[in-house]
Amino acid sequence: RFSGASRGISIGHISPEAAEGGPIALIENGDIIEIDLPNRTINLQVSEDVLEERSKNLKPFEPKIKTGWLARYSKLVTNASKGGIMSI
Repeated sequence: RFSGASRGISIGHISPEAAEGGPIALIENGDIIEIDLPNRTINLQVSEDVLEERSKNLKPFEPKIKTGWLARYSKLVTNASKGGIMSI
């Protein structure tokens, strides 16, 4: 359940995540994303050539917080498909 999200569709999480360099990291403002509820799919309507070019320019994710608990969490947390738990 998502508080405040009781109307319309709600997409809870997408994996692999942008921080891992997953396809979601290649989405840019203005891109068309097709959401097909009956087939439970989400498709980015951008050509493979464009995505390949974007991936060449993709910079590795750098956490904004470099010290303390949140920095440790950011370094050790697994992605949503693995439960989003800290792994040492």
